[in-house]
Amino acid sequence: MARYSYNIPRDTRGEGKILMIFSKKSFIWTVGFAAVGMMTVYPIFALFGLSLIGIAGVLVFGLIGFIISSAKMPNSTNFEIFRKTGGEDIDEILLRLIKFKKKGGKIYLYYKGGNENE
Repeated sequence: MARYSYNIPRDTRGEGKILMIFSKKSFIWTVGFAAVGMMTVYPIFALFGLSLIGIAGVLVFGLIGFIISSAKMPNSTNFEIFRKTGGEDIDEILLRLIKFKKKGGKIYLYYKGGNENE
């Protein structure tokens, strides 16, 4: 009796995840935002003796980082920003916005001959 081996297709999308919910990108964003919260929110509340509220603030910052890294922009025709960026990752949109602001917010158009007032 001959033995045959077959490749069984399997879903490999979740194999690069840390702790089941974090991908590498979302883990970095979550830790980064939590670190910002730890440097800004926590010392303010700890100064007044409300360290528990400061820890909650750090967790909220981490949650914001997780949402930014893992959520996508909704695809809707009601608003112009959703029409242009629908379905893209929010973190990629924010990084493009930062790059655009670094250039001074200018868009350069190049014309191939002809009158540029047309």
